[in-house]
Amino acid sequence: MSDIHQRIDALVKSNDLLLFMKGTASFPMCGFSGRAVQILKACGVDPKDIATVNVLDDDEIRQGIKDYSHWPTIPQLYIKGEFIGGSDIMMEMYESGELKKMLGT
Repeated sequence: MSDIHQRIDALVKSNDLLLFMKGTASFPMCGFSGRAVQILKACGVDPKDIATVNVLDDDEIRQGIKDYSHWPTIPQLYIKGEFIGGSDIMMEMYESGELKKMLGT
């Protein structure tokens, strides 16, 4: 495993709720990242409880997370170490009630 994949793996495993995004939960820098935060809020998650990684701050992580998850886009949500998906999948899971169940909110 490369150094960047080890860094990402450590982040994923050390946070129950982790969102790789553009910007931060309080200041998203793209519409999809903002949508992801809004979906988590709608599920009852306090934005302060969302661990985020701003991929705009680190080009290695920005590319490395795509390789790590085999998913080409950002944002990317992880719950208890499990890759969930991007904002479209989050929306589908929110609408079905599955995301709220996974979050335990």
